[in-house]
Amino acid sequence: MWFKNLQLYRLVSPFPLSLTQLEEQLGRVVFTRCGSQDKQSRGWVPPRGKLEKADKDAASAALPLVHSVGGQWLIAMATEHRLLPSSVVNQVAADRADELEAQQGFRPGRKQLRELKERVTEELLPRAFTRRSTTWLWLDPVNGWLAVDAASRGKADDALELLAKSLDDFPVKPIKTERSPTSAMADWLAAGEAPAGFTVDRDCELKAVSDEKSTVRYVRHALDTDEVQAQVRTHLEAGKLPTRLALTWGDRLSFVLTEKLEIKRLAHLDTKEEEANEANGTNGDELFDAEFALMSGELQRFLPDLLEALGGEIRDGEGAPAEAASGATTAAKPASPVPTPATTADDDPPF
Repeated sequence: MWFKNLQLYRLVSPFPLSLTQLEEQLGRVVFTRCGSQDKQSRGWVPPRGKLEKADKDAASAALPLVHSVGGQWLIAMATEHRLLPSSVVNQVAADRADELEAQQGFRPGRKQLRELKERVTEELLPRAFTRRSTTWLWLDPVNGWLAVDAASRGKADDALELLAKSLDDFPVKPIKTERSPTSAMADWLAAGEAPAGFTVDRDCELKAVSDEKSTVRYVRHALDTDEVQAQVRTHLEAGKLPTRLALTWGDRLSFVLTEKLEIKRLAHLDTKEEEANEANGTNGDELFDAEFALMSGELQRFLPDLLEALGGEIRDGEGAPAEAASGATTAAKPASPVPTPATTADDDPPF
C-alpha cells in the first residue's frame, strides 16, 4: 500500500536534524488519548505500532517514532476526536431551557442559554464516542522532500502545526514553481500533448473564474480524441481554467494534479515489483520496509520530473513567477485551529 495523496513541501538543505535528534524532539509530543473535557488530541505514534494501543501498550511505546529505511524517514501523527454533534448539544440544551422556563416563569436570556449550552457540553463530552485516525509523513532529508498523505491542505496543516510544535527549528518551506499548475495544465490540454515523460489520462476538471463558478468535468473519458480536444479548447477559450488533470508518469505512477500542486489518487502501476516483495518478504516488517523503500524510491524520481514539467522549482532568492506559482500553503508555523468534533474515518496504514 502507498500514500494515496501528497501534500508537498521542501525541507531546508542541509537538513539540520539527525535521526536521533528528530526522534528525541518528536518524543516531546507523543500521542495521548482525549481527556474527559478534550474535544481533540494529537501526537506522534510509532509508524509500526498499533494505533489503538499507542498510549498504553508497552511494546508499541518501545517502538521508534521515526521509521528509517535506506535514509528515508516515515513518521505518523495520530488524531483522536470526540464525536459530539452540535445538534445533540442544541437539543439537550433546548430541553433544559424549557425546564428552566417552567421553573422561573420566563424564557432564559442569551447569557443563560450560552451558559446552559456550555454546561451541557461539559456533561456530555466525557460520554462521547471517540474516533482515531493516522496521518503519515514521508521525509527525505537527503533530497529535501516532505510529503503528507492528506487529501486536504487543512489536514496537512494540522500535521505541520504539530511538527512545528515538536521541533526546535521548523525546517519546512512551501514549494514554488516557475509556472502554476493551472497555467501548465491549460497549455498541455490546448496542445493536446503532455510534457515529456507524462501522459494525459481520462479525468479533467475545468472551472470558470466568474462568480458562477461553472464547472465542466470529464470522468473516465478519453481526452485524446479530436472531438474532446476541440471541446476542451472551446472551454479554455471561454475562460475556464483546469483545476484537476489525471496524468501518468513513465507508466509507473498514475495521479491527479490539482491547481494547488496537490497530488491525489496516487497509484503505483508496476504491480510486479509489489508482488515480488510480497513473495520474498518473510514477515510483515520486511514487507513494510520493502514497500516503503519502493515508494520513496519512485517519489525521488517522480517529483523532480513533475517540478521540471512546471518550469522548474523556484529556490529562495530567485523571486516569484509573474503568474501564481502554486497553491502550496505557506509552511510557517501555522496558528492553532479551534478543534471541533469530527466524524472522519480512521486512515488505513499506507503499507
